Amino acid sequence: MTNAPTPTALKSTTEAVATGHPRAAAAAMEMLARGGTAVDAAIAADAVLGVVEPMATGLGGDSLAMLLPPNEAPLTYNGTGRAPMALTPAHVAGFPDQKIPERHPYSVTTPGLARGWADLHARFGRLPFADLLAPAIELARDGFDVAPICAREWAIFANVIQNDPASNLIYRGANIPKAGDRFANPALADLLDAIAAHGPDAFYKGEVAEAIERAAKARCALLTVEDLAAHEGFFDVPVRRMFKGIEVLECPPNTHGIGVLKALETLDALDLPMDDPTSMIEVVKATRDGMKYARNTVADPSGNTVCTAIVDREGFAVTLMSSVFKRFGSGIGVPELGICLQNRGHGFSAPGHINGVAGGKRPYHTVIPAAALKEGVFHAVFGVVGGLMQPQGHIQMMLRVAAWGQDVQVAINAPRWRLESDTRIALEPGSDPAFAAALKMAGFEDATGAGELGGRSDFGGAQCVMRAPDGGLIAGSDPRKDGTALGR
Repeated sequence: MTNAPTPTALKSTTEAVATGHPRAAAAAMEMLARGGTAVDAAIAADAVLGVVEPMATGLGGDSLAMLLPPNEAPLTYNGTGRAPMALTPAHVAGFPDQKIPERHPYSVTTPGLARGWADLHARFGRLPFADLLAPAIELARDGFDVAPICAREWAIFANVIQNDPASNLIYRGANIPKAGDRFANPALADLLDAIAAHGPDAFYKGEVAEAIERAAKARCALLTVEDLAAHEGFFDVPVRRMFKGIEVLECPPNTHGIGVLKALETLDALDLPMDDPTSMIEVVKATRDGMKYARNTVADPSGNTVCTAIVDREGFAVTLMSSVFKRFGSGIGVPELGICLQNRGHGFSAPGHINGVAGGKRPYHTVIPAAALKEGVFHAVFGVVGGLMQPQGHIQMMLRVAAWGQDVQVAINAPRWRLESDTRIALEPGSDPAFAAALKMAGFEDATGAGELGGRSDFGGAQCVMRAPDGGLIAGSDPRKDGTALGR
């Protein structure tokens, strides 16, 4: 096994993993070593991420996957939950713009992650389901050392958990963990144990569902045991578009993958010299227009996520992403379970919009696992976490890899930009001053310092596994996160 702790590409022969935490990468590689599929490995990694990055994901959240099984057509999996059946337009009538505030109890939607793991495993898994959750159970019960970037975000969003008695208890709101501190979550270990032994019904029915309903009702959220019992995920087909000889695959609505493809459609017709400021303005404008298209046809994206990209020795390629939306989701904790509930309902638009509030409806989703084909066969699986950064990150990654031919890790490491609105843009430190000047001339305002990460824009975190020219694999993991790439 090879480890790449520095931001250089990892090269492997038969299988590779890129994900947001070393413990998750190790769990994935363990499953591959035992003969598991890429899906087995991705589930194991995702379960670990729900333990070690609780502000980003967990069993209170949702999942989506991009799947490229060998010798089969690509598939997506939609593991997003619906709004409570009790939610109506009347509930939002008094809110500004009739939009559910991001941490309001009405933002709580049905978690889809547990069912998603089981559905993916039932179709594409090989190892016993319980084995996949064992690494996460051990970490939750015995504890782990909090990673630096995780610790920073825990501190930035401490107020979210401190505002809820249950979350304050679960996530140590009175003593926020620092980098290197030990953190354990035995209640979460017990929940994972129950799911490992009894499958997703252990989450969606019985005592666990009742505990979720109790926690929701205590904060005036609308989620019920009936909503939980009714949840189902589904497999679908990707939406796709050619860009510079590469076919880019995105998840269909209720995600904003269509915004990425709309932008790439515009850019494919243009000559795009590397780092040319004038060309980069066209990229920014195409990105803005693509996101506007998605806004008008689905809704607004924002939030936080985790991502795992894996290719196994049989050529099965997977991108699995999961999320509780905003950091620590709604902030509403379930003390018996060691989880917080997501706040996807904040993604709804005003009544009357295609994405308007309605009971039993899936809101627009930020999570967009992606893949790319070259000449009809696997070329890459990838994702960029970071809410509003996700579609923008996909476009910037494809520009660098497909149009400019950059090495995957070079593309990941490069400074990014982030549109915070149609006219305001933040540039990551290290960006070309000529690009900044061109943006100003084009009428864009500097949004530096306006981001949600303590005044810093979230430039995301990319994970990617790509086919190398020699037929092997190249994996890249973003230094903006605590992750790594591993392979054989």
